[in-house]
Amino acid sequence: MKEIKGLIFDYGGTLDSNGQHWAAVIWKSYQKVNVPITRELFNDAYVYAERKMARHPLIASDFNFLQVLQTKVEAQFEYLKNQSVVVDSDWIDLIAADGYSLARATVQSVEQALNNIHEKYPIVMVSNFYGNLSAVLRDFGIYNSFDRIIESAVVGVRKPDPGIYALGVEAIGLDASECLVIGDSYSKDMVPAKACGCQTLWLKGEGWSEDEELEAKDADYTFYDIKELEEIIFRWTSLGAV
Repeated sequence: MKEIKGLIFDYGGTLDSNGQHWAAVIWKSYQKVNVPITRELFNDAYVYAERKMARHPLIASDFNFLQVLQTKVEAQFEYLKNQSVVVDSDWIDLIAADGYSLARATVQSVEQALNNIHEKYPIVMVSNFYGNLSAVLRDFGIYNSFDRIIESAVVGVRKPDPGIYALGVEAIGLDASECLVIGDSYSKDMVPAKACGCQTLWLKGEGWSEDEELEAKDADYTFYDIKELEEIIFRWTSLGAV
């Protein structure tokens, strides 16, 4: 392994949910309030909402993550209502608040580690997001942990296109081989990061589909708990590899 001189982080699913896909997180919240649907129907509603949010500017640039989740669930419920599912509008706030609490607690658990890492290394964030990631990071208190933010809605490139990671490498100002990419999605983080020539650290958590259980040859190292982040980073960088 080449010496690591800078870090590139994914956001959603990595720093805010400890490797859990957000579909899995929200589905658990649906179950808590007993929304009367199957996992398959929920998946259809989740996909519908994500596509709608990608096509239409539903997220304002100043939205925090609670407002993002409320918007997501509202769009999901729109789909469910069109499928003749009876849903209670009060569930929207309950589901969104449950996800927001998890995200805030997860970010807080890694905040000090990010600050410690940032004292030694430049850090860039590369994320598929809606144009309000800076507001989300400020709300969670970690905005200053990143030197640059490369956000898909702003730059016009989305993962798994390696081009968005190429922008991250350009922003950090290092050779790609000197950059370590940390993310939860094998197909959207590890594969495109490796295609750019970066080294890769995969936070493997609870996925939503089985495509990320395939041969993980593009992940140089795998870990399973965001709380191990600081130890792994400094062990990797001090030894040249984990």
